[in-house]
Amino acid sequence: MGAVKSKRMPRAVREQQMLDAAVRTFGQRGYMAASMDEIAELAGVSKPLVYLYLNSKEDLFTACIRREAAALTEAVRAGVHPDLPADRQLWEGLRAFFTHTARNPDGWAVLHLQARTHGEPFAAEFTAMREEIAALVTQLILAAAREAHRDPDLPEREVAGLAEALVGAAESLAAWANATPGVTARQAAATLMNFAWAGLGDLMAGRPWSPPEEPERAQAG
Repeated sequence: MGAVKSKRMPRAVREQQMLDAAVRTFGQRGYMAASMDEIAELAGVSKPLVYLYLNSKEDLFTACIRREAAALTEAVRAGVHPDLPADRQLWEGLRAFFTHTARNPDGWAVLHLQARTHGEPFAAEFTAMREEIAALVTQLILAAAREAHRDPDLPEREVAGLAEALVGAAESLAAWANATPGVTARQAAATLMNFAWAGLGDLMAGRPWSPPEEPERAQAG
């Protein structure tokens, strides 16, 4: 009897295997230090096969960013349930965000640390993901305003600014939580919720914080 041939792995499965190895390598070693040789070795394939599937190191890195960005965005969207009160929607969205980044620290390092610091087009891929999440948070803030007031009086620019501030805080807190032993995703989400919702709650109740008035400057003689 002849030798039984091993079943050929489907291209899509093999490609995901390569991306898994690449995300791990880029996340832990950084884009510049990572080599195609170690990615191929970790994936259990030859380097020429990596090039055949993904063309170049730049294309491989872009594919990693896109995959990790899509997975994170989907996780956040799946965590938000429109039938819940506004504060619960925000809580569930934050918990989904921190749960995903905690479970995928290499993927988050690729997005938050690597994609942003190695120029275009990598930074553009990260920015696209960030804008999508910020748009979702904007809708959550607007939902909170509608819930608090039938006719919310929040300027569009202020709502967008609040969303940007919240997303930026979540990004920094996720990086800190992943680097700090013992901090759980739930704790990180609760920390940001306490930080953000107390202020948002006052804003929705019509009690915004106002900066002190600027003293009048003496006119130049």
